[in-house]
Amino acid sequence: MLEKIFDGPLRVKTLRSGLRGPLLEGFAEDLWQTGYTKMTARSYIRAAERLVYWTDDEDIPVSNLTEKFLERFDNHLDRYLRYSHSHRLILLSGARLFLKHLRRVGVIFSPVDEPKTQDPVLLTAFCQWMHQQRGTSDSTLCNYSRPIRVLLKSLGEDPIKFDAPNLRQFVLERSQQCGPAAAKTCTAALRMFLRFLIAEGKCVAGLDAAIPVVAHWRLSTLPRYVQPEEVESIIASCDHNSPLGRRNRAILLLLARLALRAGDIVRLSLNDIDWEKAEIQVSGKGRRQTRLPLTQEVGDALVAYLKDGRPPIDTDVLFIRSHAPFRAFASHCAISEIVIQAMRRAGVTCQGGGAVRVLRHSAATSMLRQGASLQDIATILRHLSVETTHIYAKVDITVLLQIAQPWPEVYSC
Repeated sequence: MLEKIFDGPLRVKTLRSGLRGPLLEGFAEDLWQTGYTKMTARSYIRAAERLVYWTDDEDIPVSNLTEKFLERFDNHLDRYLRYSHSHRLILLSGARLFLKHLRRVGVIFSPVDEPKTQDPVLLTAFCQWMHQQRGTSDSTLCNYSRPIRVLLKSLGEDPIKFDAPNLRQFVLERSQQCGPAAAKTCTAALRMFLRFLIAEGKCVAGLDAAIPVVAHWRLSTLPRYVQPEEVESIIASCDHNSPLGRRNRAILLLLARLALRAGDIVRLSLNDIDWEKAEIQVSGKGRRQTRLPLTQEVGDALVAYLKDGRPPIDTDVLFIRSHAPFRAFASHCAISEIVIQAMRRAGVTCQGGGAVRVLRHSAATSMLRQGASLQDIATILRHLSVETTHIYAKVDITVLLQIAQPWPEVYSC
């Protein structure tokens, strides 16, 4: 693999010589398969080579390398070799990638970082219970774990000592330190945690009712959306002639036409598309599987991306990062950023956050204007209850005009 990255046979021979040659060869193959360009791969291999020479000089076994040794390596580059700051950053990036490769292939057996603080036993058991009994996602459990850790640290890890006054006081103090959304997450997490403890017989039954409810008025706000012509300009802002543009256009069409959530996009796989039946399977909240119709427009965009936009990588994840290392998106935040950038290019502004949610609301509002019923919209949006969809009745101007009463005129004296 080194000969594909370096043009000079002598250079390749030098890298392969010595005991560390197989390690550099394997690292080169890893970089090539993950999609790094020749120039970047060369820089990272040089960094690995420099790190190997330094470990030999310092008499450090490669199998003992950790992140802490990289600090000493950085000092060595700065003090003895006088590399510039930018050059040192490139070498450190390459050295860090080399360490990850060595861990992956089993050369390094030491832990990546310092041992992490172990979660309380109750919190670990709660997460396992939520996974098994409710199918809760890792991201939701991550949000739930934060207030539960603080609770256990504040009240102790013996649930028998939990009582209503202390729980209420804890919730009140937490709610004063955060916004309404975080306060709701906190109360939901504590309520579920107490239900778990009750189910396991670790605390008094009914204690979950002691968690106060955060004030919230259903349907009190209007759904934030943009006009249909603005949605079209957002989609049209993608470059059809670039792999990045094809990928982003396919994502935007899935959001705007099928009203998918950002998490739905991240979880889509190649096997979720049924080309013969023109359907796409979506794994939504609670891992609920739903089949949605695949329109011609969305299907054409997906085909264009798969043919001329998706990197050749051995994974069934549908959407892949556009830059090396080629892999799936780390989280739904990447999808939000794609929508934000597209809105910025199209000159479309929308008050508040949640760019993906704006496209979802816009799709529902557009369906409503075209005569779709709330039940139909609830099916597309995958709402468990049509009551959740009732918020869109507020933007159904046609129906609202039919029930609006004339304003009584008051004549002057």
